[in-house]
Amino acid sequence: MAERSAPSRERIVAGAADMISRRGLSATSIREMAKHAKAPLGSTYHYFPEGKQQLATEAVRYTGEWVARSLRKELESGPVEGLRAFLALWRKIVVESDFHAGCPVLAVAIEEPPADEIPPAVAAAAAVFAQWEALLAASLREHGTEAEQAAQLATLVVAAVEGTVAMCRAKRSAQPLDDTAEQLQALIAGAIKH
Repeated sequence: MAERSAPSRERIVAGAADMISRRGLSATSIREMAKHAKAPLGSTYHYFPEGKQQLATEAVRYTGEWVARSLRKELESGPVEGLRAFLALWRKIVVESDFHAGCPVLAVAIEEPPADEIPPAVAAAAAVFAQWEALLAASLREHGTEAEQAAQLATLVVAAVEGTVAMCRAKRSAQPLDDTAEQLQALIAGAIKH
């Protein structure tokens, strides 16, 4: 019984990802992340003895893999379908949170790191962005897009979607995402060989 009520490591990580997506990393303490996940602070430190940076790193990786799973599944139907799913996922997050949540990977990536140091969470964010780009680029190549163009388009997609999510939050509107979606879909459709 006690084990069922104990907070799971994954629940703490998911709660941290949600909190970071709403407030950023520097504005969020490990105590607030634990409270948001409805987990005792002691349990949080048990799972994450290195503290906030370790929890943030895991939150970034968790988000990265969650998005990558969706991308892999949808990219089986082709790059346009994968792109639509990627856009729909972020649109849902932004709209359902009433423009309070964005992407925790981006939130961590834009944090000001200490001088001469790349924190593990920032390195994890770079790896997540690279993973998403690689998945998109591979699908484009499989559908006839030349390798260099596929890589550049994948970077454009990830950068455009991440930036547009931030714009949606600032403008409190999904219109920037909808506009970006239309243009990205046209670019992807034009790049693939049917």
